[in-house]
Amino acid sequence: MSAGHDSLVVTNVTHGVLDNVHLTAGPGMLVGLTGHSGSGKSTLCHLIAGFERPDRGSVTLGGIPTADLADWSRIAAVPQRLALLGELTGVENLVLPALAAGQPAQPAAAAEMLERLGVPALANRPAGQGSIGEQQRVAVARALLLRSPLVVLDEPTAHQDDDNARRVIDAVLAVVAQGTLVVTSTHDPRVLAHAGLTLPLGTGS
Repeated sequence: MSAGHDSLVVTNVTHGVLDNVHLTAGPGMLVGLTGHSGSGKSTLCHLIAGFERPDRGSVTLGGIPTADLADWSRIAAVPQRLALLGELTGVENLVLPALAAGQPAQPAAAAEMLERLGVPALANRPAGQGSIGEQQRVAVARALLLRSPLVVLDEPTAHQDDDNARRVIDAVLAVVAQGTLVVTSTHDPRVLAHAGLTLPLGTGS
C-alpha cells in the first residue's frame, strides 16, 4: 500500500519490547495486533495513538508524527485503563473530545451511540457507576463518535460477553465501512475474523 493522506505508517520502530516493527495501513481498514502477553501490543497501541514516541523509527499519520496529533478529531483511542471521567455521565464523557476539538457536542448522537453499544442506562448516570464491561463500551462509544480518521483500541472486547462483544464489533465495523482506519490489539478471534490485516508481535515482526 502506498502511503497517502490519513495513511498510518510505522517504520523501523523500536521501543521497549518492540524491535524493528513496520506497518502501513490506510482508511477503511481494520488492523489486528496479535501476540502473547508482553509482546508489545499495548506499547504499539500507545505509540500509534501518540501517547508515546518511539525510541527509534517513526509512527506517522498522513506524514505527521502521531505524537504531534494530540487531537481527538484526528486520533481517538481506548486504552486498557479506559480514561473515563467516572463522575461525568456517559453522554458527558462522549461529548468532551468533540468540545476539546472545537466541534459541536452532539448529545443526541452520543446517546444514540451508547444505545447502540447497549449502555443507554449510563447516558445520564455517572459512568463510574457502570460495570467494567459497561465502562469499556462507553469508552468505545466515545472513541467512535467523532469518526476520527484513526481509532486505536486496546483489547476492546476483553470485558464483554458474547452479545456485547458483538455490539462492539458491529460498531467498529460500521465506522470502518465509513472510511475510518481502526487498529486494535486483541486475542479475540471474533475481532480477528474481520481484520483486513493482522500484525503478529513477539515473532520477529
